[in-house]
Amino acid sequence: MSDITELFAGLGVAIAIGLLVGLQREYASHGSAGELFAGARTFALIGLAGGLATHVSTALSSAVVFVAALFLVGGLVLVGYHASSIRDGDVGQTTEVAALVVFLAGGLAAVGELILAAAVGVATMTLLAIKPQTRTLAANLDREDVYATVKFAVLALLLLPILPTETFGPSPFDAASPFRVGLMVVFISGLSFVGYALIQLVGPHRGVVLTGILGGLVSSTAATLTLAGQSKQSSELARPLALGVLLAWAIMFGRVMIEVAVVNSALLGEVAPAIAAGGLVGLVGASVLWFRRDHPERELETSEFSNPFRLGPALQFGLLYGVILIISKAASEYFGDAGVYVSAVASGIADVDAITLSLAELSIGERTITNATASNAIVLAAATNTLVKGGLVLALGSGKIRPIILPWVLAMAGATLAVGFLT
Repeated sequence: MSDITELFAGLGVAIAIGLLVGLQREYASHGSAGELFAGARTFALIGLAGGLATHVSTALSSAVVFVAALFLVGGLVLVGYHASSIRDGDVGQTTEVAALVVFLAGGLAAVGELILAAAVGVATMTLLAIKPQTRTLAANLDREDVYATVKFAVLALLLLPILPTETFGPSPFDAASPFRVGLMVVFISGLSFVGYALIQLVGPHRGVVLTGILGGLVSSTAATLTLAGQSKQSSELARPLALGVLLAWAIMFGRVMIEVAVVNSALLGEVAPAIAAGGLVGLVGASVLWFRRDHPERELETSEFSNPFRLGPALQFGLLYGVILIISKAASEYFGDAGVYVSAVASGIADVDAITLSLAELSIGERTITNATASNAIVLAAATNTLVKGGLVLALGSGKIRPIILPWVLAMAGATLAVGFLT
């Protein structure tokens, strides 16, 4: 009875995958010339065929049935593609390839890999649905973006795996291995690229809210400079531009928690209350400015965000991360907690990511510094970085944006420090 239930569940998932993908294909074909190669029912049957072929092959202990069914479905797909290309002059193969993926996903479901099969189905449907966004992304990419991404792929997939995993030299130079430094470069660049890709999807014209949120993912400092500079040109937009600045800063606090969670999850419980407090104050400030804005959301021309996959900045970050690791360990050994705090404040002036990752690394298993010391130092770095960016707005922004930002930058830094050191 259990085997029958599992089989029915697998075949049900196979049908559901085909149905979802087929519905997306039918929706996408609305208004287009010509008839679709396969719709919701056909895709559901293809998924079921994959599941049944896999089950029969498993029962007979022979892959012949599955291979034969795969060739049969592939033949039908080829005929459908040939007919549609002759009829409509359409040489696209997306629907046909999706049909083969659904067949194979149905096979996965039939052997009990329900989560993997469902994930394949959702990924397929998502890729089919984001055609306009992928075209927008491709249109907004330039040669530098492509070359930068290729270079980063070489760094992440070819060079990183062969970096030494052992450390070198006496303490404090043994703070991290070349592999660990490279891994952090890949991690931070990848995190920043998420925001950059979203910015490219949206296009060069976007509102201050999106600029703040997505710019904060790439670089909260770059977002601050962009929006503060815009306030000089459009002083009447001081309030919405301040809103974007606060959102970018709030995203920075979120990045800090993600970095801690990835590198040293045991530290997250220590640092999260203070970092969350700073980010929450930023969100409260953004909400206040949103409801009190005196202008509707306007589009901005913002092109100051560069591809975070550029090799030069990536290597610079790796060097900065390694240096901060060594300095932080040396400060802890020679000056105790006070030395760590001083190095955190100094590092936070320029970059909060490197010091956060360094302290999270050094506190793994409390091998160099305790979680409490690391948490306090990260809080100091985050507060310092926020105050520095506030100073940038005061120095570079218009006279109208300064009084709006000043109370909130003090409140964010104050809340972070108060929760971090007084609770």
